[in-house]
Amino acid sequence: MGTPNTITSRDNPLLKRLRLLAYDSTAYRKQGQVWLEGDHLCRALLARGHRPVTAVFSESFWPIAPHDLRDAADHVVTVSAALMAGISGLESPAGVGFVWDLPGAVAMQAGTPTVVLDRLQDAGNVGSILRSAAAFGFGQVVALKGTAALWAPKVVRAGMGSHFGLRLIEGLSADELAALELPLLVTSSHQGDWLHQARLPWPCAWVLGHEGQGVGEALMARAGAFVRIAQPGGEESLNVAAAAAICLHASASSRGA
Repeated sequence: MGTPNTITSRDNPLLKRLRLLAYDSTAYRKQGQVWLEGDHLCRALLARGHRPVTAVFSESFWPIAPHDLRDAADHVVTVSAALMAGISGLESPAGVGFVWDLPGAVAMQAGTPTVVLDRLQDAGNVGSILRSAAAFGFGQVVALKGTAALWAPKVVRAGMGSHFGLRLIEGLSADELAALELPLLVTSSHQGDWLHQARLPWPCAWVLGHEGQGVGEALMARAGAFVRIAQPGGEESLNVAAAAAICLHASASSRGA
C-alpha cells in the first residue's frame, strides 16, 4: 500500500493537472492521462487489470477506503473535501479518484465487430453507445473526425467503465473504413430492411450518425445495407443511443442464427 502524501494547496501541480483533465474535454490528448472519479470507474479500471499511476482520496474517505482502492497505486495522495470538490466533475464529489496513463495509439483492427460514430456530438450519447458496444460484443469503436472526444470526462462518466474493455480509435476519415473489411450497416429512418426482419451479417460494422443530420453522404455511399427500426408508436425517429442499443442487441442475438 502506498503511503499517502497530503496536499494542502490548490496550486499544487498535480491538482492543477487534475482540474485540467476534469474540465477540458480534450486535455487527455496532450496529457496522455485521464482522471477517473468515483468508486465505480475506479473499480472498473482495476477489474480490467489496469493500474492507476496515482490515487487521490479525500481525507475523510481515506481511513474507511476499501483495501483494493487503497492498494491500487504506488503514488497516493489525500486532499481536503474542498480541494476534492475543486477537481471534481460531479455534483457530489466522490471520495476517490484515479489518474490513469492512457494506452498508446492503436490501429484499427480488420474483422473486429465495430461501431462507427459519424460526427456524434452529445457526450451522453457517445458514452451510452460505448456501453452498448461493450455489452453486445462489439470490441472496437471508431470515431470519425468531428465526433465528440471519446475520453472526454463526460463521455467517460457516461461510459461507466466500458472504455477499458474496448479498442478505441479516433479522428479517422470515411475513406479509412475500407480497412475494416466488414459490411457497413447504416441506420435509416426511411429506407432499408426492417431490423426485425433483416438478415444481419456477423461480424459487421454499425454506422451511427450525427444526432440531427444522421449519417453523412460519404458513408451512405459506402453502406452495405440500410436498416430501419419499426416504431409502431409513430415517432419520427429515435435517439441515436437508443437506436444503437436496439441495433447492436439485434446483431448479438442473431449470431449463429
